[in-house]
Amino acid sequence: MQKSQFSVLRRLRRYTRLTPLCCFLLTACATPLPWLSGGDSQAGAAPRDEAAAAAAPACPACPVCPPAPACPQAAPVVEAPPRLEAATWADLPDWQKDTLVASWPAWQESCRGLASRANAAAWVRVCSLAREVDGQDEAAVRRFYEAHFIPHAVVEADGRREGMITGYYEPLIRGSRQRDARYATPVLGVPADMLSIELGDVYPDLKHRRLRGRLEGNKVLPYWSRAEIEARRGQHWPGKVLLWVEDPIEFFFLQIQGSGRVQLPDGSRVRIGYADQNGHPYQSIGRLLVERGALKLEEASMQGIQAWARAHPGQVQALLNSNPSYVFFRELPNAEGGPIGALGVPLTPERSLAVDPRYIPLGAPVWLATTRPNSSQPLHRLMLAQDTGGAIKGGVRADFFWGFGKEAGELAGRMKQKGRLWVLLPAELAPR
Repeated sequence: MQKSQFSVLRRLRRYTRLTPLCCFLLTACATPLPWLSGGDSQAGAAPRDEAAAAAAPACPACPVCPPAPACPQAAPVVEAPPRLEAATWADLPDWQKDTLVASWPAWQESCRGLASRANAAAWVRVCSLAREVDGQDEAAVRRFYEAHFIPHAVVEADGRREGMITGYYEPLIRGSRQRDARYATPVLGVPADMLSIELGDVYPDLKHRRLRGRLEGNKVLPYWSRAEIEARRGQHWPGKVLLWVEDPIEFFFLQIQGSGRVQLPDGSRVRIGYADQNGHPYQSIGRLLVERGALKLEEASMQGIQAWARAHPGQVQALLNSNPSYVFFRELPNAEGGPIGALGVPLTPERSLAVDPRYIPLGAPVWLATTRPNSSQPLHRLMLAQDTGGAIKGGVRADFFWGFGKEAGELAGRMKQKGRLWVLLPAELAPR
């Protein structure tokens, strides 16, 4: 830990002794303070689905923290978590119709990521048994799943068994190693002057909460917002500029997705992935356009927002600056396969799912029953929980990874379907 971070920790310790925990956290919409957030995945803190974000109700303004003596009098609101209910294979819609061998490569990737996680012994056992299975034999794969897993329906605390299923993908945009008139939007690495402090080191109740900020004299301030970062672009940036890209709106959506590829002028490609975020909460530009009357709610998809931006180039930067959140990247090896998810393994197109790991363990097989984007055509198949996302909160909530490129982006941008989830667990991990 850097010397400046020790100084910040000392100040925080003094503050937490005097100020109750409730003065650190917002009570409205469970939204963190602008520079206080939870632990991060490769997808960062930004919701990956602008249409869903635009349709969601806006959170009220941050309430003023009450005086310290009043905080302990407020009873904490404790919500019951989603639960898992044991089910049978017959409960899974179209279980017998899915081509399960198509899930096998993703399951093998899950086994690689599961070995070092909590409750690893149970997963190591089933993964060891999987090595004896011919992954090309449909009947053998089906016998394996049915013999070694128990399906559990995911049920929200209020009894709802149906939730929202959205989609995401890995985009391709154009860029360069050098800045010029065409390539003028920077892809920024993590700045050297941004503090990132795990507050659980100071206050155990703040485990998995992270403070991001900057030092100005002897004060700790929120890190720069998107608009402030853009305003400082002409000055010396306290970090590495990885690349320069052509289209600011396409890069904005790459920040939302959390990873992507950049095609250079010579035809080669660079893969980039989420490294950190400036700590400010995500604000939906789709919702803003709807509120202004520039778009109808049903038009506030990725494609609709991009079309608006093409028609109003002079207003794009101001629109983007209305979202104070900013994602920083790192350059990744140009390996085969999908981007690396929160499980630490490459994602498999149309078989990897982003979930809320508080309720569905990363790595687990998950039966998904939903419909294809903008249709009533069933989409029932075995998925693997291998990623997380800033907007993926709750039990019956998931993000479907469509893969790489334009076609995947079209599907992901239109996907906002109702669906149900069943998580498959080894017997020793089944809830009692």
